[in-house]
Amino acid sequence: MWPYIETLIPSIGLLYLLYVILKHMMEADRRERIAHAQWERSEAESAGVAPESSDQQK
Repeated sequence: MWPYIETLIPSIGLLYLLYVILKHMMEADRRERIAHAQWERSEAESAGVAPESSDQQK
């Protein structure tokens, strides 16, 4: 039984590492999109243009 478990441990470790990396990438993308939307909103307000809302388009 132990040889099977020892064989699976590296694969499980790599799967966990992949999960953590992908989770952080998705979270970073979400934060980047929020920051970009805030930047666009502030640029539109400073130019005197009404900002487009993606919520109204849905």
